[in-house]
Amino acid sequence: ILSDVIHFRLAPRYSEAHQWRLVSLRSSTKMNRTSALVTPLLPSSCSVPTRRRYPGRANRYTKRLNLKPLTSRIVLLTRRRQLDQIVEEVEAAKKRYGRLNTIVMNSVLEACVHCGDVDLALRLFDEMAEPGGCGVDSITYAIILKGLGKARRIDEAFQMMESIEKGTALGNPKLSSALVYGLLDSLINAGDLRRANGLLARYGTLLLEQGGPSILIYNLLMKGYINSGSPQAAVVLLDEMLRLGLEPDRPTYNTLIHACIKCSDLDAAMKFLKEMKEKAEEYYDDSLRPDVITYTTLVKGFGDAKDLTSLQEVYLEMKLCDSLFIDRTAFTAVVDALLKCGSTSGALCVFGEILKRSGDDVELRPKPHLYMSMMRAFAVQGDYGMVRNLYLRLWPDSSGRISKAVQQEADNLLMEAALNSGQLDEALGILTSIVRRWKAIPWTTSGGMAAVRLEALLGFSKSILRPHILSKVIPGEPIESIMVPFEATRPLLGTLQLKNVVMRFYKEQAVPIVDDWGSCIGLLHREDCNNLDASLVSMMRSPPPCVSTTTSIGRVVDLVLEKKHKMVIVIHCCGNGYSSKAVGAFTRAQLYRLFEPEQKLLWWM
Repeated sequence: ILSDVIHFRLAPRYSEAHQWRLVSLRSSTKMNRTSALVTPLLPSSCSVPTRRRYPGRANRYTKRLNLKPLTSRIVLLTRRRQLDQIVEEVEAAKKRYGRLNTIVMNSVLEACVHCGDVDLALRLFDEMAEPGGCGVDSITYAIILKGLGKARRIDEAFQMMESIEKGTALGNPKLSSALVYGLLDSLINAGDLRRANGLLARYGTLLLEQGGPSILIYNLLMKGYINSGSPQAAVVLLDEMLRLGLEPDRPTYNTLIHACIKCSDLDAAMKFLKEMKEKAEEYYDDSLRPDVITYTTLVKGFGDAKDLTSLQEVYLEMKLCDSLFIDRTAFTAVVDALLKCGSTSGALCVFGEILKRSGDDVELRPKPHLYMSMMRAFAVQGDYGMVRNLYLRLWPDSSGRISKAVQQEADNLLMEAALNSGQLDEALGILTSIVRRWKAIPWTTSGGMAAVRLEALLGFSKSILRPHILSKVIPGEPIESIMVPFEATRPLLGTLQLKNVVMRFYKEQAVPIVDDWGSCIGLLHREDCNNLDASLVSMMRSPPPCVSTTTSIGRVVDLVLEKKHKMVIVIHCCGNGYSSKAVGAFTRAQLYRLFEPEQKLLWWM
């Protein structure tokens, strides 16, 4: 019985009265000790007490857990370069949780640097470092130094390094080789080798603390020479490394292969590839074996050289390597290289393999860039069916954001494919939808050239760009011959309130505004009339579009069409300058009347 008492005294879940009741029952019924424990002995009005919860501690624990999804969300938006969305969600998180921790704010700083907004990163850095902030650490300084290096604000980066070295930096970070390497990498990526060498000269002692030069320094310098347009110098550095007793590692070989491709020396690149494989077998070191970066670099090089045979050999070697995982970047490089070599059938086979593998691995889903590359190749060949299939699968099957520029090019490529296949009516329908959706076509693009070709093939009978033909006037004549007198436009005084003349804008889209001396000072458009109690001068657009009386009709018509002006003011030329008093106006309504009744003027505007 005493042992039972001790046992139940140590159990905190039951009250003292209940514990003694259990002891008495167990002492009286020793025949079935287990049944006494199982039988419910508590009163019916009582329930089994649960662990006491402390609201304050639970909330803090919950908040700490909720910051991990926020950090993951920031990383995802950083890849998409959606900095505005990141700032909005971080501000909402601050209102919900209060002060965020350093890990979350470091991810926000990384997003700012990745998106190129270093000023915002510096402002957030100051907020973190000030009293009451979440604080800064060495990772924070590494991110800021990287951002300053990318922005070419080298003086500020060196000032921050000096403050860290003197111990006066906020947060008291320690000067480490990681900070130096981070700034060195930024300088090299920017192609500033002069300052990179200066950084090495300044902090070389710190980097050589372990008794010898680091191979990482040479790898970074090689990359710097490549970025600065001197890939031959990167190959020369290899001899210096070997003299110092440094053995090249995989990043070194990858950089050397990249330098050889930049020099168009593919034989030397293959030599380094062979050397990598031989050393890996000799030393039984898998870290020296070629990786996906090695093969992707070679694929791009053979694609630029249009060496289809070597390209196919490299791709076959990639597929036969069991330990090599071919990622989306490598597959995309293979398709692009095959298209450059003119092998559309090979590119289509690899593209099909990507789609097949993406069923099991979502990370392999092709980016919109790959769809556009395929569409460009088949549009030139006039394979309208293939281009249309790719066009329809672009939205549901691609991964990532489809920008407005990509959507426009996809529409233009669809029209170009229809035109090259001889389907003029289909191409005309696509062109009509393009004009209706995008309002304009850049003539310098392939889509613009296709539209010009389509217009030439269809002739004026089916052209949708006929409005540019003036049949009632001579384009070379001065605008003075067809302009409307300025008084006929019934200009309004700028000091008037909108509520006094509001009915005027139900009839006219734009009205000239004059000052007390009768000089035209602007145009007030119907869509800008948003305050009945405001004066007209506060809502007008100033200065108004103006031309001289000697300007040709064709030039004024082009101005109205290109800039979409609803009215152009005509002013009188006086000596070497222009008088401030307007003498006439030319409106879009007048332009409509210059064409034949059966012709339509830019109906999509």
